[in-house]
Formats: sequence, C-alpha cells, structure tokens
Amino acid sequence: MSERALDEPDPAERDDDAVPVDEKVLQTALVHLYRGELGRMTTYRVRLDTTTNWAVGTSAALVSFTLGDDAVPHYVLMLATFLVIGFAWMEARRFQTFEMIRLRVRILERGYYTELLGGAPSEDWRGEIRAALERPHRGLSMLSALSVRIRRNYLWLLGAVLAAWLLKLHLAGGPWAAAAAVGPLPGGVTLALAGALSIATLGVATLHREGRERG
Repeated sequence: MSERALDEPDPAERDDDAVPVDEKVLQTALVHLYRGELGRMTTYRVRLDTTTNWAVGTSAALVSFTLGDDAVPHYVLMLATFLVIGFAWMEARRFQTFEMIRLRVRILERGYYTELLGGAPSEDWRGEIRAALERPHRGLSMLSALSVRIRRNYLWLLGAVLAAWLLKLHLAGGPWAAAAAVGPLPGGVTLALAGALSIATLGVATLHREGRERG
C-alpha cells in the first residue's frame, strides 16, 4: 500500500471528524456557490456560441472563395470540411465542461432551492453536491458530447459544405469521378471517402440523446 493511501483519511472518518458548520454560513456559501456556477455556465455558453460562429464564418468564406473563382480547386472545400470537424471537436470538449457545471446547478436547484421554497427536495442532495465538488468529472463522454454538438449545430453546416463541393464538381463539367480527382488520387476514391465521412458523421450524430443526461 502506498504512503499516500496510508495518509489519506477514510471518507467515513472524515465525516465524523468534520467541524460543524453554522447554518447561516452554510446558507450563504450555497447561495454564492449557486451564483458562481451560474456565472461559469454563462461563460461556457458564450464559448460554445463562439466556436459555432468560427465554424460558420470559416465555412462561408471558403465556400464563397471556391465557388466565386473557377480557378480555385474543389479540394479547398475538403479543407473546409476538416476545419468544421475540428471546430466540432473543440466545441464538444467545451460542452463536456458545460454539462458538468449544469448538473451541479441542477443539484442545487432540485435540493437546496426546492427545499427553501417548501417543496420536496431530492434525496441526499447535499451528498451529491459534495461529491461533485470533491471529485469533479465530466459525466458526458467525448463521443456523446460530439454527438450532441454535431446534431445540434454542425450537421447542417457539414451538409452545406458537401452540397457546395458537389456543385463545384458539377460546374467543372464532365463526369464527377474525373472532376473529383485530387492529384494522383482518383476521383472515385475521393467520392467514396466523402460518402464514408458523411455516413460516419450521421452515425455519430445519432449515438446520443440529451434526455439521458438531463437532470
């Protein structure tokens, strides 16, 4: 057994040895905790919107640039697709933290404020909020968070970029398989990869439903 494990107090013993907290101090601390968590929620809500705005702006600029000039190659829109996926990944990371904070807020609302207003609070809400503060963890997996953000914001955006790419191939004239070639990579392979990426995106978007995580 490690030295750290020997020195770490048992949770039950820590509860027994805990110094009693004055009820007024506790009430004030809970109010400030709630206000602080709401502030963090607002901050991460803004960060989520900012990432979406980056994705929309980047996609619109690259689509306009590519369709506005016949000399611009079609694979510029493939770059736009990968940038959008990168923004979706970044937003999913932020959404994980947002959900972690939101769940703590919901514990306080279902427990402390429900009890304060004369309702029936959730069972052991104090233990839940203490556990959430002692060992904060992202309750939503990365794949689930990515599923939520793609379905909510990025599915239509990726669809718009794909439609613009297909339009670019159509405007090039001739068979799409020939127009879709990228250097030594045959156009048929490019089209197959685009189709596989689209199917994979749809699959990820349907993996998770937010209702499972809502408190």
